Amino acid sequence: MGVDMEITKIGVEQFATLILGTGIGFIVPIVIAIIWIIRKKEHYIKVIVGALTFLIAVLLLEKPLQALVVSTNTTLGAYINARPILLAFVFGLFPGVFEETGRFIAFKTALKKHQNKETAISYGIGHGGFEIMMLMGMGFGAYISYALMINTGTFEAMVEQVRQVSPEQVDSLYAIATALSELSLSNLPLSMFERVFAFIYHIAASILVFYACREKKCFFLYPLAIVLHTILDMFVSLYSLKVLNIPVMGLEIIIAVFSVLVFAGAYLGLYKKDQQM
Repeated sequence: MGVDMEITKIGVEQFATLILGTGIGFIVPIVIAIIWIIRKKEHYIKVIVGALTFLIAVLLLEKPLQALVVSTNTTLGAYINARPILLAFVFGLFPGVFEETGRFIAFKTALKKHQNKETAISYGIGHGGFEIMMLMGMGFGAYISYALMINTGTFEAMVEQVRQVSPEQVDSLYAIATALSELSLSNLPLSMFERVFAFIYHIAASILVFYACREKKCFFLYPLAIVLHTILDMFVSLYSLKVLNIPVMGLEIIIAVFSVLVFAGAYLGLYKKDQQM
């Protein structure tokens, strides 16, 4: 662990990919939101509520609590980490519970007076769009800083500093450097493919939870959304933990099919049939 390795300078194509990915990650969600708001005459606050709910539910609550539960420094965390399937379940359950509960609370509070069906999609655009900004926009943006450090020679100095404090993190830094050196414009379509279907799923889940809040007979859709979200993220975690041994494109196809099916059920079964209040 932490063995020195040669770090390759980052080329023009790699920088072009990172810059383009960052731009797409930030610009596309904003454009989608603007087009939707104008065409449907929706209030922008609904989109903002979706984005803020993601920020609070995921970044401020879910991730820190999840990290605490799976920490190998605790008995519970050690037990979970020793069982990959259980660990994948936890990685799926936390987003399911926190994101769908965040939706539920948002529709019951900040958006309580907004009962038109477009509210569900407006919120979903904000929620899913902010995730794209965080994972793709800021993700590629962060890699730009690493690439600049590699090319200016300061990356090695950072590795040495990390080695003194947390030697177990050195391999992950080298992995970032390797990934950057192998990056190409051909990687963008796969990243976009994944984000598109994740975005579609967020719209679908928002529709489910919206009707769970608006109509008492549909309350079951809220726990259903949690279960569906848990299953989706559990698939991703099983792949990351190498329990699900399939090509990455196989995983993306699973995500795509799952997301489209959930969206079709939510859109055709609820949104399309809604005669509007």
